[in-house]
Amino acid sequence: MSIHPEQQYLDLGRDLIENGIYNKDLWSGDVTYSFFGRQFRFDFAEGFPLLTTKKVYWKWVVTELLWFLRGDSNIRFLVENNVHIWDDYPYYIYNNKVKKGLEPEMTKDEFIAKILEDVEFAKLHGELPKIYGELWRRWPTKTSGRTVDQIAWILQELKEDPYARNCCLTAWNPEYLYSMALPDEASCYPICHGFSQYSIKDGKLYGQLYQRSADLFLGVPFNIASYSLLVHVLAHLLGVEAGGFVHTFGDVHIYENHIEQMKEQMSRTPHPFPTVRIDPSLKSIDDLDFHHIILEWYEAEAPIKAQMAVVGGMVGRDNN
Repeated sequence: MSIHPEQQYLDLGRDLIENGIYNKDLWSGDVTYSFFGRQFRFDFAEGFPLLTTKKVYWKWVVTELLWFLRGDSNIRFLVENNVHIWDDYPYYIYNNKVKKGLEPEMTKDEFIAKILEDVEFAKLHGELPKIYGELWRRWPTKTSGRTVDQIAWILQELKEDPYARNCCLTAWNPEYLYSMALPDEASCYPICHGFSQYSIKDGKLYGQLYQRSADLFLGVPFNIASYSLLVHVLAHLLGVEAGGFVHTFGDVHIYENHIEQMKEQMSRTPHPFPTVRIDPSLKSIDDLDFHHIILEWYEAEAPIKAQMAVVGGMVGRDNN
């Protein structure tokens, strides 16, 4: 009997719990157990790798990827679609302004309601500049007013040369990260899944992601699904089959307060992976919408909740 492809995820969780190296984030104090350098491989012939030992919220995966591919950097689109996985970072920035006496105090719920209700407030306080969508679709260049659309370029390169080896997508811009940035230009959000590459082999498109920092329990299931879906979308637009996804990790870790949830997930038996289809009517990346993406045969165990850690900031320095 063949080993279910989800088992590699469960095995890594077990290994981290039993053998992971203790780490403590100097900025937040959160404790993790981690390894450096691991890898998953998913063959789409075995189905679409949406984990089944706990339900992964597909709407969130699709909405976030659409947000990236729109080139958006404001959470209002997510909030409008009732997706709240990015709420904590702009709210953190807002609270820093509150501490300086620049803005009135609000609860998180009040802040998100204001983002939804007030377009001008959202423009001012819902923005997360220099993150994935902006850098994927409108990378700022040294030439004033000129941006680079990396997604459009990758599609064009692979259409013109199916053997191209240069189709890389990056969101890692040192100019805006950590102490490399000027104090008033540093991004509050640290880029985690910063570099990916796409290649056609034997008529199939493959993608590989290098993720410098990976929260195994909460983040990684979304990252697997998101980049696998991106491969499917790109493959459709290129007129080739979606072949597979390779997920390469730098620091992969489990938070101390996720261990019991991970143990619960490891006790469950995986179901067969679902399938994903892209509607044939999709002709351009700029037209991609919810109705173009069709998930079929997804059977999963119940969700397992855990608290997300807002980490990754620069130690001893205001990120804003």
